[in-house]
Amino acid sequence: MLLMTTATLTEFAPGLAIQGFTAPLPLSKFKLIAFDMDSTLISIECIDEIADAVGRKAEVAAITEAAMRGEITDFKESLRRRLALLKGVTLAEMERVYTERLKINPGAAELVAACQKAGMKVLLVSGGFTFFADRVKERLNIDFARSNRLEVVNGELTGGLVMQSWGDICDGAEKRRTVLEMASLMGIEPHQCIAVGDGANDLPMMGAAGLSVAYHAKPKVREQAMVAINQGGLDRLLEVVKP
Repeated sequence: MLLMTTATLTEFAPGLAIQGFTAPLPLSKFKLIAFDMDSTLISIECIDEIADAVGRKAEVAAITEAAMRGEITDFKESLRRRLALLKGVTLAEMERVYTERLKINPGAAELVAACQKAGMKVLLVSGGFTFFADRVKERLNIDFARSNRLEVVNGELTGGLVMQSWGDICDGAEKRRTVLEMASLMGIEPHQCIAVGDGANDLPMMGAAGLSVAYHAKPKVREQAMVAINQGGLDRLLEVVKP
């Protein structure tokens, strides 16, 4: 487990803190970087914005916030509760969330490009949905993506998910398993991986990686990460891990 167990973050630069290692590190030390999507690569929590279409944003967002803060420990159950409230949302309403509300976070494209230029592979692994994740993957030229697939019947969400080859819900345990699986397929060790996230369900994959990065994260995540980006964009990681 490579997450820090005590809050010993020290300021490396304004709005950027580290613990457990001496910076800067060479980017060439790493071969894979894994990103969460919602509130990490993108500016929104997609499920909250989908819920807004049916007037249930406040209810869904409260559950999302509690789950991301680690106050709800069963992510799968919290997701099922939220999904049930989305029944009847149309694909047209989903499209509007994507076109009108989803924004790529500052520095995301720059960080992805720098990692790939250094010969790394990039993974998006999300408790969110393929409707958004697959498009974000294409926009940022990300190599691999894994996320949850919403069940749609007659152009409307049923409130359920579609079973995929690896299972039906990409929770924290599945995020960790995906990172380790990808590392194994690449023939690299977990310590050659970087994991970036903001919520409690990112902690398992962050704990498996050689470098854990919290991006504008919940307190529980920020305190345990080896790098905490509290101000600025994702590309601030390049101040700590240099090409």
